[in-house]
Order: sequence, then C-alpha cells, then structure tokens
Amino acid sequence: MELFHAIGLALGTSFAAGLNLYATILTAGLLHRFGAVQLPSGLEIVTHPAILILAGVLFIVEFVADKVPWVDTIWDLVHTLIRPLAAATLAIAGTAGVDPVWQLGAGLLAGGVALTSHGAKASTRAAANVSPEPFSNWLLSFTEDAIAIGLTWLAVTHPIVTAVVVVILLLMAIWVIRKLFHFVRARFVNAGARSREAARRQGERTRTPPAAT
Repeated sequence: MELFHAIGLALGTSFAAGLNLYATILTAGLLHRFGAVQLPSGLEIVTHPAILILAGVLFIVEFVADKVPWVDTIWDLVHTLIRPLAAATLAIAGTAGVDPVWQLGAGLLAGGVALTSHGAKASTRAAANVSPEPFSNWLLSFTEDAIAIGLTWLAVTHPIVTAVVVVILLLMAIWVIRKLFHFVRARFVNAGARSREAARRQGERTRTPPAAT
C-alpha cells in the first residue's frame, strides 16, 4: 500500500506542477510545515524556509505573468522543460523508500504527466490569446491555480483517490490538446487561404489594364 500511496502522491503533484509548479511546492511545503500533513522524508526539502521563500516569490511572479495575454504564453514556453523536470525530481524524492526501479518509473511517469497538463495549459492559453479581452486569461489563471493547490492538498492527504482523479484529468487534458490543435491548425489554414485569395485578387487587378477614357 505504501507504493500505491507514493505513486498517487507523485501523480497528483506532477499534474499540479504542470499547471503551476511554484504553487505546488508552496502548498505541499506549508501543509507539512504547519502540521496539516506529513510528507515523505524525501520531500521534506520543500519545507525548508529558503525553498518556501523562493517558491513564494516565483508564485507571485507567475500569478502576475499569467494574467497578461501573450506574456503567459512566453512564461509557459520557458517552463516547458522546467515543470516536467521538476515534477520528475519531486516524484523521485517522494518515492525514495521504494525499489529503485519503481522510483525511476515514478520519475518518468511524473515527467510525462506534468508535460501533459502543461501542454493542455499552454494550448488553452494560446487559444485564449486570440481573443482581445483579458478576462479569459484571468479566469483560466485562477482556475489553474485552484486546481494546482487543491490537487496538491488531495495528493498529500488522499493519494489513492488522487490517482483516480489524475487519470480522469489526463484524459480531459489529452482531449483539450487534440481539440485545440485542430482549432489552431484550422485558423492557420483559413488565414493562409485568405492570404492566397487576397494575393490572387491583387494580381488580377495588376494585370487588368485601366479602362480607356
């Protein structure tokens, strides 16, 4: 059962880290520090004051950046490698007491889960940035932060339940990525068709001699 708890914890924190890495670390660290939960010994590093302060500062930076159209996309692009690698590191640290084979497997799985949730987040933000109004970015940002914090709490308190929830969230994330990929591709195809049509009309006007007066 300890192995399943460790895997559930790894799944939950990795999906949350793919949405907001710093909120995940900050939530887990504060929950342990205030005695609400007991993290595995390998994860107690996130309770160190220096880690909490750094995570808190970066959480504030991300909180602001996430609300600004296109800035959020650049921020997500920068974190494409950071979030999965950090999630894998947390998973390996959290499963320090299990067989090394399972520990490595948990790290690889966590990296993939974080990359999937990160991909869904980044794709959704890129699609939202097509709209000129900023309110969709704010709504998405608050929703992502709430999911990251709530899922981290669930992972450290009910890891088995979290594993089931993460499987459902992964299926939803894959569906979102597929839908947004087709949406973006259709936008580019339509834009290209309009450009070619405009060029064709411009060429026709250039070839047509002016009417005699």
